[in-house]
This record gives sequence, C-alpha cells and structure tokens, in this order.
Amino acid sequence: MTDSEENHLIAERRAKLGKVRERGIAFPNDFRRDALAADLLTAHADKDAAQLEAVGLKASIAGRLRAKRVMGKASFAKLEDPSGEIQVFLQRDSLGDVYEDFKTWDLGDVIAASGSLFRTKTGELTVKADVARLLTKALRPLPDKWHGISDTELRYRQRYVDLIMNEDSRRVFRTRSRIVTFLRDYLDGLGFLEVETPMLQPIPGGAAARPFKTHHNALDLDMYLRIAPELYLKRLTVGGFERVYEINRNFRNEGLSTQHNPEFTMLELYEAFADYHDFMALVENMLRGIADTLQIGRVITYQGQQFDLAKPFARMTIEEIVLRNNPQIDAKRLREVEYLRSVCDAMKIAYKPGDGAGKLQIEIFERSGEHTLQQPTFAYAYPAEVSPLARRNDKDPFITDRFEFFIGGRELANGFSELNDAEDQAQRFKEQAARKSEGDAEAMYYDADYIRALEYGMPPAAGLGVGIDRLVMFFTDSASIRDVLLFPHMRPEA
Repeated sequence: MTDSEENHLIAERRAKLGKVRERGIAFPNDFRRDALAADLLTAHADKDAAQLEAVGLKASIAGRLRAKRVMGKASFAKLEDPSGEIQVFLQRDSLGDVYEDFKTWDLGDVIAASGSLFRTKTGELTVKADVARLLTKALRPLPDKWHGISDTELRYRQRYVDLIMNEDSRRVFRTRSRIVTFLRDYLDGLGFLEVETPMLQPIPGGAAARPFKTHHNALDLDMYLRIAPELYLKRLTVGGFERVYEINRNFRNEGLSTQHNPEFTMLELYEAFADYHDFMALVENMLRGIADTLQIGRVITYQGQQFDLAKPFARMTIEEIVLRNNPQIDAKRLREVEYLRSVCDAMKIAYKPGDGAGKLQIEIFERSGEHTLQQPTFAYAYPAEVSPLARRNDKDPFITDRFEFFIGGRELANGFSELNDAEDQAQRFKEQAARKSEGDAEAMYYDADYIRALEYGMPPAAGLGVGIDRLVMFFTDSASIRDVLLFPHMRPEA
C-alpha cells in the first residue's frame, strides 16, 4: 500500500468516526464480555447444532474485527480476542439500524457482540448477534492479513501492529512470561527471597561496562543507571539474607547487536555457604526445568541446530579451550605476558599496554574459543585479572572459581564463588581504578562502602547472573534479541 492510498483510507475512516461522534459517544466503555473465543470453542466442542439450540447458551464477546462477509440482509464476521478467533452472524431483522452501521465498520475496529451460540451448516461455532456495537474506531488500516509486516525494522518499531498481526510474536512474549514465572517459582521453592535494589546508583558496580550517567538535581549529585545489582545484593548477604535474588533491569552504554540491547533483563542470585560448583548444577537443573515447564522436550532446536539439555553439560577451563582451538600456542608459556602479546599480534587481536596474562588469555579465548562452545558448556577457571569480584582458587591464585555458561556459542550465565576477603577486594578495586584512570571506560570504580560491608564479614557464598533475554531467545528459537524485547531500542524515525 502506497502512502497516498493509506492516507486516503485514513481520511475515509476519520469521516466515519465523525459521523459516529455526531450520534453520541464515539468510544463507549460500558460493554463487558463474559467469554473468550478459545474458551467457547473448547467448552462446546462436543455439542452439535441440536444440543446448542436445546440448551440456548448465550455469550457476550468483544475483540478486533478481522474479517467480514456482507450478504445483503445477513453477514458473517470474524472477531479476534487475546485467545483466538470466533465467528459472528449478524442479521438486519434482529439488529435493525445497527446492521446498516455494521456494513460501514472496518477491519481493525474493536467491536462487541452478544447473542446465542449455534453451529452453521459447516459446523462452525458462531455467535448469533442480537446486540452488536462499535467500541473503538481504528483510524489506520491494518497490514494485509496474509503478509503481515514484512519489514523487520517496522515490526520492532511498531510492535503494537506486529502483535495484532503476528501470532508467533504473541507466542514469544507469552513464553517469555512463562519462563520468568518459572524462575521465580523455582527459586522461591529453594528458599530464596526476591528483593529490589537501586537502579540509580552513586557508584556503578558489579560488572565491567560503561554506564549511563545522569544528575540528581535535589542532591546535586551525579548518578548512574545500574550496570548490575551485584554489590547491593551481596550487601544483603552480609546483612543475613543468605539466599536472595532479583529479576532486574540493567543498563549498559554499549552498541546494539543481535545479542545486545542497552537495556536488558537479568536474573541475579546469591547463596551463602555455596560455591560455583553448586551453581553449575543449579543452571543445569534450571534449564531442564524450563524445558519441562514449556513441554517442549529436552532436545531443543535453535536456529536449525539441536541442543541436548538431557546430557550432563560439558565443563572446560579457559586455558583448555584456548589450547584446543589454538594448537600453535605453547601450553607452557600460556601465562607469559610477552609470549601472549606475540600470539595476539599474530592473530591481529588488539590489546592495551597494561594488559596482563589473564586479560590477554581472555582476548584470545573470546576471538577463537567462544563461538566453538555450541553444546551446553561451562567454561571455568577465569583469570583473576578479569574477575575482580570472584574468589581466587585455593590451589592456583592466577585463576578464580568462576564460570560462564555457553550454548550456541553465546554466553547465557556468569557465576562464581564470591570474594569475601575485604583486603583482597580493596586491592582489586584499586587495580580497576588504575585501569579506569588509564582510559578503560569499562573498569570498575572503587566502592568504599562495599569494602566496609565486607569488613563486617560476608559468609562464604556463590553468585550467579543469567541473561533473561538470551535465555528467551534460545527457548523461542529467536535469532535476535529484538525478537524477545517488546520495545527494543532503535534510532528515532527520520
């Protein structure tokens, strides 16, 4: 449809609305439906025409007009509500002047109908309307029913139209809601307490990311949208809440991609007297629980590839993954800074002068290893240099008791045994602050209050963050994060 054609249709609809206004209330709000389409179709699936007529069942329904077939003195219409479609039969004899009004109603209008249930000659359950009303006049025409919105960017920008036209989109967001509900029920069942922590923070912490900055006028204080709730949740662990979680909105001032949106949702949880091995097991059980709740089986197809959640998830160290994918690297020199710089140079991987062996290892891992982790895999033993909040390994202080969980080459979760040594944490904050002063915009700030909290004593604990958006992508076979966000961030329209 051209812009000119659309503008012509809009003008026609505005004229129709004008006539409705002349006759009284144009947008009434006094109709109440008592049934949904799917409920009626299910409840009366076993009743034939004679049974329906004998019982004399009535229903009041409302929804969007999706199809109409006018045949002189009688017409059929398809009405769609959140549960599905149902047919309506309208006659001049029973509706009078309203029937003539119906002929002028357009596809996309929100209408209501009340009447008896019956079956047509073809056996379709239908409401024979003795009342029909226009509730909302749609001024803009819907896209063609059979083609929907073919422009992907338009689908994201006008999600309201996408949801009207696309049952697959509605299914994705219903599934998202079911996943979040499962996560709450699962953690509540394990004795976790759901809490809320500040989104506006004086010091952004808990992750390596560039924050959004704003200013609080009354306090004359620069503040930041949170990049993670971690440090606040661990303060609660210090305070005696030994199992806490938050399903939270985080904000990171980074680029857009099929996997990244500046505003995203995470599940973050902490448990005292647990370690990163416990949380690896929790992730496995949680993903299987989601699959069982959705009743889709434990072999999941994502973007044409199958992933088996029934088998034990693989576990490999960062160094094992680096060596597996780079046989040219000398395993004995995997922690030598100058040697790793030469490897990065050969692989054309950029690095900074202050990067140590741990940071260089991760640069190589991200370039050559991440995408190879297709089947469910825990990559663990991350270098301490890139894990400023994780506990050092008792036997090898170069690494931490930290893992990231990958599936389809994408990170879905990050967990570790928590660093609860206040002096060690203070030193790592100082190292992060030094990196920030050298120009690393994603390095952490020094959080003196968090150090003070640790000085009161935090029990040994483990923490976990799970990307809800990527989790939903996986379980709904969605290629882009924008497919699972109702309103993804986009450039303004021209």
